[in-house]
Amino acid sequence: MSNPIRVALADDHVFVRDGIKSLLENEANIVVVGEATDGVEALKMVEIKQPDLLILDIRMPNLTGIEVVEKLRGQNNQVKIVMLSMHESEEYVLKSIKAGADGYLLKGSSKEEFLKALLTVSDGGKYFSGDISSILIGQLTNPTASKVSKQVIDEELLITKREKEILTLLLSGKGNKEIAEALDISKRTAEVHRFNLMKKLKVKNLMELSNKATEHALI
Repeated sequence: MSNPIRVALADDHVFVRDGIKSLLENEANIVVVGEATDGVEALKMVEIKQPDLLILDIRMPNLTGIEVVEKLRGQNNQVKIVMLSMHESEEYVLKSIKAGADGYLLKGSSKEEFLKALLTVSDGGKYFSGDISSILIGQLTNPTASKVSKQVIDEELLITKREKEILTLLLSGKGNKEIAEALDISKRTAEVHRFNLMKKLKVKNLMELSNKATEHALI
């Protein structure tokens, strides 16, 4: 019988850690060897416990999950890492991939998907849940990724799938009401997405938005 996968947990919410431990406690091939409540503790825990796999919350105090991944990879630490997040966002996924994470899992995932992700990553594979293009993942994990993809990452002009839809409709001349109807969302939700998009891209009007979208190939 092979040795169980030694898993460490890093999340600042105790109920999340307890939930994961409860989910894993009956798995004969997985054992939880350590816990951390923030990014700094996570780094110390990995050094001391030397787990096979680290389940890492993407948003934590002191150091974020992505910063923890960057530091571990900078130390040439090859521990397998699965990011845990509430956000089904291309931005977080792309930054996680760039940092060196092996997987990205949503906190609302089923037990079956959770276990599948851990086993896949433990076996040397990659696992990314959520609505993200497999082609995009292929580009970003490939050293010969397209110039456009690298430019978007370098500039941190990372927009979600929904924001990209909003951007496309805005640049086609649609107003908030028309965007809401096209995407089957409320007018207020469309307004919020529009505000967030323009704030993220640091533009003040549609002309600036159009110029930035064209310059950085966002659509």
